[in-house]
Amino acid sequence: MKLSIIHTAESHFEGLRNALDDVAREKRYLAFIQAPPPEQAFAFFQNIVTNDLCQFVALQDDVVVGWCDVLPTHGEARAHVGTLGIGLVSHARHIGIGAQLMEATISKAWEKGISRIELTVRTDNPNAKALYERFGFTHEGVNRNAFSVDGKSYDAYSMALLR
Repeated sequence: MKLSIIHTAESHFEGLRNALDDVAREKRYLAFIQAPPPEQAFAFFQNIVTNDLCQFVALQDDVVVGWCDVLPTHGEARAHVGTLGIGLVSHARHIGIGAQLMEATISKAWEKGISRIELTVRTDNPNAKALYERFGFTHEGVNRNAFSVDGKSYDAYSMALLR
């Protein structure tokens, strides 16, 4: 098995959308339950590539199995803040790929001048929470009923990492 952690490129768009769709359809980890239509997803990815934003993909034998990004927030007063998003297809979890993705992405975020990285994680996702804590993310609160999937509500932790 050959594993690579690299900046997202146009050649990854289809595989990235497929991975995003796989994770979203699990209805446990992301804020949506399926990937956006291809043209919308590809426009989003193109913006990331064109503007050299912080996004990396994990390739396992040249197939996208995950991604991590720290994307800027809007507003001049929050220009120093980025929001972390990460996802791994099921067979790529619990083998260190998430940590490698986060290491590369956070490093690039610091290089680009981000000094605060925020994230939201469902309270029923202890593995992700533990990963974030290993990287130094701290709890800033609980958002009650932050997610609603199939009529069931889930709380989420707000976490942040400061440089």
